[in-house]
Amino acid sequence: MTIEREYTTKLAVDGVTIDRRDVEMLDAIDRHGSMHKAAEALGRSYARLQNRVVEIEDAVGPITERQRGGSGGGGTELTETARELRRQFDRHDAALGGVAGITESVFPGTVRDRTGELATVETEIGSILALVPDDATEVQISVRSDAVVLTDPEETPRADGTSLRNQFTGTVEGIESGDAITRVTIRFAPEGMIQALVTNASVDRLALESGQSITASFKATAARGVRLEPSADE
Repeated sequence: MTIEREYTTKLAVDGVTIDRRDVEMLDAIDRHGSMHKAAEALGRSYARLQNRVVEIEDAVGPITERQRGGSGGGGTELTETARELRRQFDRHDAALGGVAGITESVFPGTVRDRTGELATVETEIGSILALVPDDATEVQISVRSDAVVLTDPEETPRADGTSLRNQFTGTVEGIESGDAITRVTIRFAPEGMIQALVTNASVDRLALESGQSITASFKATAARGVRLEPSADE
């Protein structure tokens, strides 16, 4: 007897379920810059696609915005809300499909500033905002690979305008592809590295390849510090 694991990634927002077809719709709108062209590419009617956009917007707010004028006559672009939905879907998809392959990237560092449970920690890749134990000064920051979001450096939202407060731009060093999930290793000069677990669809969307510049982002709550105990001779 052969048993195959099956799952369907979905997001639920205020009674509206967002599934892979919805993410494919967002991808098509982003790629073609037009709801009409997106509907044609997906083989769906424009009316049905437009109705689905309205249903999602009733739950989460605007996910498209109309761009008027210009030589091409304008078009449709995704809002940051739509891009965040897409990122959340990808993270959830990666978590379901790659739990066994989740790794942690570790960065030792020194606490510089603190605001409540959050602290700024200086590490080999730069300053990381993380959850850090009280009174800790030397810590080890861990970031799970399924919590890291990859974006094109030119399309990455400002850190102060997103929940992904930690943003670092580096170079793709390794790509390990699975049936549905890909592990991407990003190197930051001179020595720091981080791994991200993303869907194969994300790899295709970003056209990832070795040597490519890419931005790795993660929330402050996804970076957790462990106190480093001083050595016996200190």
